Amino acid sequence: HCNFEFDLCGWKQDENDDFDWHLRTSSTAKLGTGPATDHTLQEPSGHYIFIKNSFFQLPGQKARISSPVLSRKNKDCKVCEGVVIIFYYHMYGAHIGSLIIYQRTTLKNEKILLNLTGNQGNFWQRKALTLSGDGVEDFQVVFEGIAGEGPKDGIALDDLTFSREC
Repeated sequence: HCNFEFDLCGWKQDENDDFDWHLRTSSTAKLGTGPATDHTLQEPSGHYIFIKNSFFQLPGQKARISSPVLSRKNKDCKVCEGVVIIFYYHMYGAHIGSLIIYQRTTLKNEKILLNLTGNQGNFWQRKALTLSGDGVEDFQVVFEGIAGEGPKDGIALDDLTFSREC
């Protein structure tokens, strides 16, 4: 489980992307960018990770962050029936980009689990995704944020949790 209150909890910025996800609070954000509070504490001082469209990012540029490697050697993880990642996202703004979630094997094969584009509403939304159980390779979950065109619009993530099986 990662609520981002202290750090990235082992989640790593990908090196082959264009910019990074940033740890932040709503109290440090400029008015009108991102959620009013985090999801965990429901407070402006609570932390989450965020990408913001800006003049530094061109529309279509990507920020990627990946989970620690989940091992298929764990006997409970071999049968991935019911193994899920649960997370909360906030995507609000007229020119928001996209959020794509992948399951990536250690051989770098990627499978799209979810693709969200555009304004999803000015509130935190919960999503649970089932991880596919085929194969014997260890894997990661990757969150990819793609910049849109609005300079104030962005994508926030909070409370990323894997079910206990893995």
